[in-house]
Amino acid sequence: MPLTDTQIRSLKPESRPYKRADANGLYIEVRPTGAKLWRYKYGFMGKDNRIALGLYPEVSLAEARRLRDDARRKLRDGIDPLAERKRDKLVAQYRAANTFGDIAKEYIDKSVADGRADATTVKANWLLDQLKPIAAMPVADLKPVEVLAALKKIEARGKYETARRARSFASRVFRYAVATGRGESDPTAVLRGALIAPRVTHHAALLEPEAVGAFLRTIDGYTGNAITRLGCQIAPHVMARPGEMRKALWPEIDFEHAVWSIPAERMKMRRPHAVPLSRQVIAYLKQLHELTGPEGFVFPAFHTSRRPMSENTLNQAFRRMGYSRVRLKT
Repeated sequence: MPLTDTQIRSLKPESRPYKRADANGLYIEVRPTGAKLWRYKYGFMGKDNRIALGLYPEVSLAEARRLRDDARRKLRDGIDPLAERKRDKLVAQYRAANTFGDIAKEYIDKSVADGRADATTVKANWLLDQLKPIAAMPVADLKPVEVLAALKKIEARGKYETARRARSFASRVFRYAVATGRGESDPTAVLRGALIAPRVTHHAALLEPEAVGAFLRTIDGYTGNAITRLGCQIAPHVMARPGEMRKALWPEIDFEHAVWSIPAERMKMRRPHAVPLSRQVIAYLKQLHELTGPEGFVFPAFHTSRRPMSENTLNQAFRRMGYSRVRLKT
């Protein structure tokens, strides 16, 4: 016989859980604590499942029957109500992580999984730190004026280029939020032109042959550390970024074919790169090989061979030579 409210109210707790059936798979489970939990038992794809429908009396008898009937309709449509509930819960949790900071961290994690360079990841985390004023705000609620206010705080410190980069980073995060169903638009799109344009600083360049010759002769006469001198001598010939060069490994150098093969993970564009080596560079590398080869880093740190040369070593050497405005770009 189907249950009645009077019968349910009269059910008393016992030392072990027990249940009383209603109809069509609906039953109520009485716990030793006195709690009364509605459950619906059903079969799907040859397996028995149970789904909780709520606590009595918060969920009344009539409401429990309605929820059971809803579940039965889903079963007729070939839908497992328990699997659907789990899926809805995961979607709700996913959508709950909807602050700008949450989505930005997720976007950065995705970039790491996509194989982006470590330096790119570090810069992204740094830019996120610059955008702290909006990090805790729901991304769908952020308005252009609120993003602009955060960017203007960066500008107020005189960091015009940082503000520009932060706007670009925020735009990528907003577009990712839209793509994953947690945002409606990119509010930074209307901020183009709202920030102070940074002044372009042109770094010194050696353009005249005589000046280039004098520069190379100065390097040849450098009296500091031999490894540093050889690094300075090689740098103008290979045109590699300092991060690529200082982390070079001896197995990457092919003396026979005069090629330096840089793996994809050290390249900014994440593609392997082959650098042809001139006879001058080969000569410098042979000198280096006697100092730091045959394994490990071509340009090791001064204090340990297990780490590469510091990123500022060559630039500092150029400054000591009198070329204070010459700088190798990272």
